[in-house]
Amino acid sequence: MKLRNPVKGWKIPFQRETLRDDGIAGVVLGVQSVPDGLAGGLLAAVNPLYGLYGYMIGTFTGALLTSSAFMAVQATGAMAIVVADVGAVHNATDPERALFTLAILTGIVMAVAGLLQLGSILRFVSNAVMVGFINAVGINIVLGQLDSFTGYASDGANRVLRAIDTIISPLQLHWPTVLIGIATIVLIVTLERTKLGPLGMVLAIVLTSAVVALFGMDEVAQLRDIAEVPRALPAPGLPDLGLVPALLVPAVALAFVGLVQGAGISANFVNPDGKYPDASQDFIGQGAANIASGLFSGMPVGGSMSATALVTSAGAKSRQANLIAGVVMALVILIFGGAVGLVAMPAIAGLLMVVGYRTVKPHDLVSVWKTGRTQQVVMTVTFVLTMIIPLQNAVMAGVGISVILYVILQSNRVEIKHRIPQADGSIIEQEAPDQLGSGEVIILQPYGSLFFAAAPVFEEALPKVNVNSAGSIVILRLRGRSDLGSTFMDVLTRYAASLRDVGSKLVIVSGDEQLNAQLAVTGVTAVVGTTNIYTSDERVGATVHRAYTEALEWVESQRGGGN
Repeated sequence: MKLRNPVKGWKIPFQRETLRDDGIAGVVLGVQSVPDGLAGGLLAAVNPLYGLYGYMIGTFTGALLTSSAFMAVQATGAMAIVVADVGAVHNATDPERALFTLAILTGIVMAVAGLLQLGSILRFVSNAVMVGFINAVGINIVLGQLDSFTGYASDGANRVLRAIDTIISPLQLHWPTVLIGIATIVLIVTLERTKLGPLGMVLAIVLTSAVVALFGMDEVAQLRDIAEVPRALPAPGLPDLGLVPALLVPAVALAFVGLVQGAGISANFVNPDGKYPDASQDFIGQGAANIASGLFSGMPVGGSMSATALVTSAGAKSRQANLIAGVVMALVILIFGGAVGLVAMPAIAGLLMVVGYRTVKPHDLVSVWKTGRTQQVVMTVTFVLTMIIPLQNAVMAGVGISVILYVILQSNRVEIKHRIPQADGSIIEQEAPDQLGSGEVIILQPYGSLFFAAAPVFEEALPKVNVNSAGSIVILRLRGRSDLGSTFMDVLTRYAASLRDVGSKLVIVSGDEQLNAQLAVTGVTAVVGTTNIYTSDERVGATVHRAYTEALEWVESQRGGGN
């Protein structure tokens, strides 16, 4: 497999002519990303600062190496939820180092996928799986914030059970905390409709956090209660290699989620030169961002659709907008680190509830539901699994479901057509007959992917053979088939034997010497007979015509009492 050059065509991303527009867009994204980053850490059930550091490092590094000029590499909600369910992180002796190791390992998986140019593999993930997964993630985001939103430490094996515990325990809620959370949601929804736009989210959190601080609401949790907020940038650290085996599956799951979301950005945001980004190069950029994030105390990150949409809507003209956003976040930490510690936890929870609510897309659910029972089952299973089991397992289950769905769809697409030669030399195609009659010559042409899972469908589509099928020949045209596999060979053997048992024959027209070798090795040739294997040259039609003519002669000889 050909590897790509990860830095091909790289140059310093500075454009003086777009600096003003990029500067404005970068400031907007950078300021808005501060509460978002803290919220991402809270959503991942880790120190919120690690979310902010991940946003800062990911945005800056991603801007340097992604093919997409506008992709903002940040901790997405789906990835944060996956991190929250990784027991190997939260139960580790050193959870912080385990988190950073997970980010680095996720980055390595992403980068390898990019270097191997595996961007195309994502097409095997069905829309039904992604719709079920993303909508369940949205609900999980909302449910996962109830503790911080209500001030009540709920109990339960998963978010659904903890949410039920919260609902049935109204007397245990801390109502001042609840009011701050509700006020934050109301302010976000209201202020975003003004000229402030996305910055209304920042102002909402500032206002409600200021109320908590100014009115001495000490029982309402603040960020400083769970994490020290230094006015300094994170120092580099090394991963714990001993944790790699335990973190490998979560890293693959995180990489998969991040790459799928990143691929959506690559497909929907055109670069300034009018070309679409290279998904595999974006994989490399996201991988590098994760490695850098892990080395500098950040959580796993990936391409964020919402942040990318924000920076482009704010007027970004080049990738330097994301570079500026990363610098802005660093300046906020250095200058306002103490103030960041005053952010109220129910305010962050309210922000995440808004994000989770907006992640749920009922229209997408309805659209998939209308496509058929198979899609309904796949979407429902993915949704339910995402709600009740750790997301790292749900992601891998979703991939498995996608593969199974692909196999099912491909196997069901196999069909066999009856090719009927006409007097003028033309060919017409009809559905293959259900029953093979007596003294017939029929040419069958299979269409579709002939692999093991399709074999039962193929066998069922073949004309049935019984005592009334004597003295007939079935010509099976296998043009372009070089590897049918043993399962298909078994089908051909059984069908040839059933024809032979009633005095009829199977004739195979092959266009490939490799296939002929398979027919011989698997015993098909022994049952069919070497004289009934026709190898065609580039003039496949001529070979089929010769087989057809000789078959007619044989059938006629049988009618006349010949051999």
